[in-house]
Amino acid sequence: MSFVMPTPLRVVGRPEEADRDFRGDMLAALAASERSISPKYFYDAQGSALFDEICDLPEYYPTRTEMGILRSHAAEIAALAGPQAEVVEFGAGSLTKVRLLLAALEQPVRFLPIDISGEHLQAAAARLRLDYPGLAVLPVVGDYTQALVLPAKPPGAGRRVGFFPGSTIGNFNPEQALRFLRMAARVLRGGALVLGADLVKDPAVLHAAYNDEQGVTAAFNLNLLARANRELGTDFALDGFAHGAFYNSPQRRIEMHLFSRVRQQVTLDGQVFDFEEGETLHTENSYKFSVDSLRALARQAGFEPGPVWTDRNALFSVHWLQAPA
Repeated sequence: MSFVMPTPLRVVGRPEEADRDFRGDMLAALAASERSISPKYFYDAQGSALFDEICDLPEYYPTRTEMGILRSHAAEIAALAGPQAEVVEFGAGSLTKVRLLLAALEQPVRFLPIDISGEHLQAAAARLRLDYPGLAVLPVVGDYTQALVLPAKPPGAGRRVGFFPGSTIGNFNPEQALRFLRMAARVLRGGALVLGADLVKDPAVLHAAYNDEQGVTAAFNLNLLARANRELGTDFALDGFAHGAFYNSPQRRIEMHLFSRVRQQVTLDGQVFDFEEGETLHTENSYKFSVDSLRALARQAGFEPGPVWTDRNALFSVHWLQAPA
């Protein structure tokens, strides 16, 4: 029997709360001596569409590499998950990768995609329902980095299996990553987490992936300012800022910034903020892992690491993490 939910469930915050968070975080970022803001604000409808374009770029290896791993090992993951699993995807996006998992699972009973971009999520969920008419699809609009309470599992459901692909875990700093994994261990209790993690590699490969020749990543980065202008009433001059991304080797992370091309001012809620030429707004980190460092982090959060799958060039890894009972 198919399950149809005409509008997504909102379990973490309301639209006005999301606006207040964005406004408050942007004000805090502009007022700070070292300016930075969470990458979660990339993902309005336009930002989500641009990220989908990034995933198809020739330089951007993570998506196609992770999908190759999932195609090769979906049957093994499904066997570990067992029948009648409920799948929870954190930061669901366009629901492309999860199709490989859903197709391999034995009679999955429900799918809960969680994403902060409600419009993008609802459209992706509608497409998924057409392809999986017997699957209950319950979109959850919310910020999975905050306190998260999920609906009770449906009667007869097997394991609750989390899915967190794309090395989104790398967007957190180490403390945030540990906090997220502890939250995931709690909501997935008795189940497991399938997690994708990008691996440490040649910095030249990383530089190309985050500085594509077509400029899509630059447009994605700058859309954060365009979104602030649309939603918050800021007056960022988009041509006054430039995208920059580089690998910070000691920290094992890519850093993305928006560089001020000139000396300029930005206003928000009547407050004026000065940007010097070359000053930046730090918009994203993308930490890279070794297999061992990711497994150690998972253990610290309460998971028991299981099988790990990588591609032949060891660019990317997919982990099975058993949640505590």
